[in-house]
Amino acid sequence: MKHKIPAVLALIVLSVAIALAQTSTNTSGATSTAVASASFSFTAINFPGASRTRTLGLNDHGDIVGDYLDSASVRHAYLLHQGNFISFDVPGSIETRGHAINNLGVIGGRFLDSNSVSHGYLLDHGAFTILNFPGATLTALQGMNDLGRVVGTYNDPAGNQHGFLLSAGNFTSIDFPGALDTTQLFGITADGEIVGFYDDSNGVVHGFTVIAGNFSTVDFPGAFQTLATRENEAGQIVGSYNLAGQHGFLATPNPIQKP
Repeated sequence: MKHKIPAVLALIVLSVAIALAQTSTNTSGATSTAVASASFSFTAINFPGASRTRTLGLNDHGDIVGDYLDSASVRHAYLLHQGNFISFDVPGSIETRGHAINNLGVIGGRFLDSNSVSHGYLLDHGAFTILNFPGATLTALQGMNDLGRVVGTYNDPAGNQHGFLLSAGNFTSIDFPGALDTTQLFGITADGEIVGFYDDSNGVVHGFTVIAGNFSTVDFPGAFQTLATRENEAGQIVGSYNLAGQHGFLATPNPIQKP
């Protein structure tokens, strides 16, 4: 089912300079700590003065987006660009989260308005665009690609969660066939392959991919819960699973066997 975005109600472009709502802080000093391991060098990311920091989105240029809690436990979004933190909030919001950033520098996420209603947003070089799935009680942008396609999640009036794709100005609702009441979309590649997760009739959560209407389940072997959250252009998928605790995973496609 597709919905054309209403010109006024569903898309509200706020041409507000981000400079009015940002704070730029260098990451040098105690905020970043490098830790070496056998395979990786880890750098801790902590917004200066924050009580909690999350990193949620990354592009090919190394730009990072996420959110943090300030000293009053208010959540704000941030961009980490070339070693500098930039804090930002959707105008009028009481909470803003940064979920994704593409290679063009467009940021997406979700925010709560003064009535604690969740909306999706895009931030494109200082201009905010508000995204609401028509008739939804909650909308959250989770991922996007460089072609302007956006994926996310919305709640219907009954409280069921669905995935959505926003492409060329049209919303399309996406549910894994047979999902109980939850389908969430988290990432989309350049060729339009989408990753996410759903729950079945037994309440078990599975990861999945969908491209051109073809759905495939992605389950970590033996796990009772698998969440697929991002996919790269090589077809590798990352996410988390539960099996004697919660763990992350990387799934790499097996080579195609010739007959």
